[in-house]
Amino acid sequence: MAHLFEPFKIREVVFRNRIAVSPMCQYSSTNGYANDWHVIHLASRAVGGAGIVFTEAAAVEPRGRISPQDLGIWSDSHIETLAKIVALIHNFGAVAGIQLAHAGRKASTAKPSKGGKALDESQEGWRPLVSSSAIAFSQDSPVPEALGLEGIQEVINAFVEAAKRSLQAGFKVVEIHAAHGYLLHQFLSPLSNQRQDDYGGSFENRTRLLREVVQAVREVWPQTHPLWVRISATDWADNGWDVEQSIALSDKLKSLGVDLIDTSSGGIIPGVNIPIKPGYQTQFAERIRREANIHTGAVGLITSPEQADEIIRTEVADIVLLGRELLRNPYWPHLAAKQLGHDKLWPVQYDRAWL
Repeated sequence: MAHLFEPFKIREVVFRNRIAVSPMCQYSSTNGYANDWHVIHLASRAVGGAGIVFTEAAAVEPRGRISPQDLGIWSDSHIETLAKIVALIHNFGAVAGIQLAHAGRKASTAKPSKGGKALDESQEGWRPLVSSSAIAFSQDSPVPEALGLEGIQEVINAFVEAAKRSLQAGFKVVEIHAAHGYLLHQFLSPLSNQRQDDYGGSFENRTRLLREVVQAVREVWPQTHPLWVRISATDWADNGWDVEQSIALSDKLKSLGVDLIDTSSGGIIPGVNIPIKPGYQTQFAERIRREANIHTGAVGLITSPEQADEIIRTEVADIVLLGRELLRNPYWPHLAAKQLGHDKLWPVQYDRAWL
């Protein structure tokens, strides 16, 4: 039986444990560039003992940023600093992963500390925004342009080029962001996709763009390296995307070379009632793992070592992704190992912490 601190191998990549640093936006970039903040933030989580350290969502093109301060990987010039971060993460024993993203109609907003409202061109924002259909995210959001076939191909190409740059930077895992109401999720959900062409209507059509992105990325991403996809397993809304569709999608993605489904939820429309409680999304990870026969990651209010360990031991998921808890304490994995009775993970420089 696997446990939280048992190594986990996918393809030719071995994670030292089942703890992942979930992608978390830092809103600290200028023109998409990583800087000293990202170096310290990400490297410290590797020192802290996580098995895999993900960057925040990295925009595959400038108009795909959530905010003007988002990390980016749309230019070759972004590679150099990211490569330094990757080297540090690997040097400290973790695996470096990057999440590739496009915000679609949820782009061009102020960072949360500034209110998170839509920004126009006079406020560092941009137009047009793009989506599956010309439907605004909320009453306070601009109406996006529906992507045409040429625009869809540009998006696919942007993900491919971003994956190539990720490889040059040395990342071992790529995660494609198709959750939380961002562009690829906007194509998946009937609540945001009202197209009448090959990319709208039926389940087959609504999942087409994500499948094409995955297939194109897998062709340039080494067969030795894992490919993950983050999805929202449910929209928590009537007539939206749901767990049954997520299971069917996960089965298709597995056949295209996806190794793990990072299972989150929500984000496609505002104002929905989400029954938030500890581990509230683990049920979706468990169903997808069992019914689609694919590795899954569990995320969402996972805070205690015992809770995380039980998720792995009971085969609810293969890995746990922690967000806020690892912001509060980068060294949570070390403390969890001690609490669960495993060998210490502390770097030798921190041995006195055990005295």
